[in-house]
Amino acid sequence: MNASPKQKKLISLSQFIIEEQLKIPHASGEFSALLSHLVYAAKIVGREVRKAGLLDDILGATDDTNVQGETQMKLDQYADNAFNQSLKICGHLCVLASEEHEEIIPIPNGYAMGKYTMSIDPLDGSSNIDTNVSIGTIFSIHQRLEPNSKEPGTEKDLLQKGSLQRCAGYIIYGSSTMLVLSTGKGVSGFTLDPSVGEFLLSHPNMQMPDKGDIYSANEGNAGYWSPEVQNYISHIKSIEGGKKPKTGRYIGSLVADFHRNLLKGGIFLYPNDTKSSKYPNGKLRLLYEAAPMAYIAEQAGGMAVTVKGERILDLDPTSLHQRTTLIIGSKKEVEEFLTFIPKN
Repeated sequence: MNASPKQKKLISLSQFIIEEQLKIPHASGEFSALLSHLVYAAKIVGREVRKAGLLDDILGATDDTNVQGETQMKLDQYADNAFNQSLKICGHLCVLASEEHEEIIPIPNGYAMGKYTMSIDPLDGSSNIDTNVSIGTIFSIHQRLEPNSKEPGTEKDLLQKGSLQRCAGYIIYGSSTMLVLSTGKGVSGFTLDPSVGEFLLSHPNMQMPDKGDIYSANEGNAGYWSPEVQNYISHIKSIEGGKKPKTGRYIGSLVADFHRNLLKGGIFLYPNDTKSSKYPNGKLRLLYEAAPMAYIAEQAGGMAVTVKGERILDLDPTSLHQRTTLIIGSKKEVEEFLTFIPKN
């Protein structure tokens, strides 16, 4: 008789966090409780994403614009409300920042002040909502500057280098809903099992391949890129000497493009538009897009830099909605990009 297949050991996200917490002396449990509130909101948003197309109040744009000057989609607002309502009353944050809000989001009166801060993009890639393309949520967690303080957090608590993050992660709402996060000890991926309502460890110790055949960039803007970026793109597309060109894959959702390259290897580029008066320093937001993705990339063995070659995690944020360029992906691919950048 054939032996019965061995059942894969299933570890829930909450169990995983508890076990990791036990390895840290004097851990209080605050961090795991904070993540549980984040996960609760993610499940709610994921549920609504899967209803898109069935309900009138999910798809389509609103009449509003956010602080970035971008038209808000209906699901944008829903996701923002879901995460804000769950997180600002959880008792483990002292302040919150969101892509959808110009100012910091304070903790309401009557709720405990925690020792953590969070910056969040509630729904990345929202322009893809109506076309059933993968979208996501990106978040970044820091410890406040004075951990023992019980006073409300300030903008200064949020404006910390990416290298000081205590946790960074993203949730991708695709063919499955998946949470990818790092607490500074590698990268782990958890897939939501709808039958039990739990995120289960499906991708332990995620490592980005050193090299990859995929490049991701919006080449519609190529004419506005710097000569260095244009030269790099021409190089990786070249077939001179029988060289195989890289494959272009661009979804237009940072979470989806990054997630694919994390698994398969490759490089994602979002350079600045050299003729742009609106985004002269790039379009992606440092606090809640570039920095958390850079943290995950480095923890998985990859790299993340600006078009000038600066390490993303070393950048000092000066404002909540500061923008940056982003070159991120497999270590050897980013290193090759850097050879096209003039040395200062």
